[in-house]
Amino acid sequence: MAKQALWSGRFENEADESTFRFTSSLDVDSALAFYDVMGSLAHVRMLKKQKIIPAKDADEIINGLIRIVKKMEDGDFNVDESLEDIHTNIEFKLTEMIGPVGGKLHTGRSRNDQVATDLKMYLRDIILEAVIDIDTLATSLLRIAEEHGDTIMPGFTHMQHAQPVTLAQHMLAHVFRLSRDADRFIDAFDRMNRCPLGSAALAGTTYPIDRKMTSDALAFKSPTQNSMDSVASRDNVSETLFCASMTALDMSSICEELILWSSQEFGFIEMADAYTTGSSIMPQKKNPDVAELIRGRTGTVVGNLVSMMMTMKGLPLSYNRDLQEDKEPVMNSMVIISDSANMLSKVVSTMKVNKEAMQKAAEKGFINATDLADYLVVKGIPFREAHSIVGESVRYCIEKGKTLEELTLEEYKKFSGSIKKDVYDVISPKACVERRISYGGTSSGSTDMQITEAIGAIMERDSKIRLETQLIEKCWDDLLKDV
Repeated sequence: MAKQALWSGRFENEADESTFRFTSSLDVDSALAFYDVMGSLAHVRMLKKQKIIPAKDADEIINGLIRIVKKMEDGDFNVDESLEDIHTNIEFKLTEMIGPVGGKLHTGRSRNDQVATDLKMYLRDIILEAVIDIDTLATSLLRIAEEHGDTIMPGFTHMQHAQPVTLAQHMLAHVFRLSRDADRFIDAFDRMNRCPLGSAALAGTTYPIDRKMTSDALAFKSPTQNSMDSVASRDNVSETLFCASMTALDMSSICEELILWSSQEFGFIEMADAYTTGSSIMPQKKNPDVAELIRGRTGTVVGNLVSMMMTMKGLPLSYNRDLQEDKEPVMNSMVIISDSANMLSKVVSTMKVNKEAMQKAAEKGFINATDLADYLVVKGIPFREAHSIVGESVRYCIEKGKTLEELTLEEYKKFSGSIKKDVYDVISPKACVERRISYGGTSSGSTDMQITEAIGAIMERDSKIRLETQLIEKCWDDLLKDV
């Protein structure tokens, strides 16, 4: 080893080289480097204010940490892979720069609360970025909804034609699912936005620290309430992974439909060349590989959630080294979510919609049968009886090779004398759509209202993200001011 571990004083002999390799987390926690310095700056400024360390020493440490940040920004911070983690790297670099006084930085804190704080700051940022990416995808779907309020297509249940809907209604269904995904991330952000720093190893510290000061300095809403819980819990990681899993599942659902819709059997859409690939042997092929890969990577995201849950299962209080395994799953999943949302947004915003194919499909499968039943109910026939009459009518149409719209009034009267000429005003696909005026329904008036509500939700989240981002960035600016 190039340098001794920070904890080596207790040990007579050095750990084996294989132990250092096995326990190193550098390949993952290097992503926390900036947050680690920010946490240290908040901590040492608090130590200075509380007169726990001399002001002169604190100022040296602060200026040294600011120099380290500048090195990071310039790409000039070299990681020593012989050290166990990024936190040790930063502390050793600080001590090399300013001398033994750098060792005073760790007064009143433990690696346990330090890492828990770094990870929360990292998660806050990637959650806000993920919400932006999810809302970008939702906005792409919204644009299609705005353009296709009159594009009629089959609505499906059990993958069978069910009732006519508009493409706007179908896209909005995905928009509201994604909106809940984004809201879940925002809720997770708010729940995790408490600062563990100052909890020390597990029991707090004997030094007269000011945890509220460090919490405010790092843009948290408050300190965590229990020191053992602060260092032992990773529900913030598990919750983030759950939010990511739900988002991945919803994006996978969109991809599955786009893959089906782009097939020759459906022909509802055509994906842009830029987001498809060809075949190495079949020159006619245009494969929806981007959508397929997003669908496939859902398994990785859900697997990462299960991995984290199993890591936490049965862990006794408080800190255990198992928790070192918390970072890779969530970092991996959040990269997949953001990359997938951005790529899927491109696929959606560039695809061509075949309105004619959707309209023709809507004319098949007797998807206006429910409307015929509702028509009979309005005429005073109990729904169960109306259901039976329509079922017989459909069977007759199948035998004769007709649609319900093509039946003559005389043919209709064979099934019920209550059917009048006005039946044709309610069973066309367009009429079926426009008569569904209930809140959340598929009529143009209803979908217009849904679009307005969806846009409002996106704007509300955008305001939240702007506010939180500005607060965090202001804290960084304040922490990086020279003393």
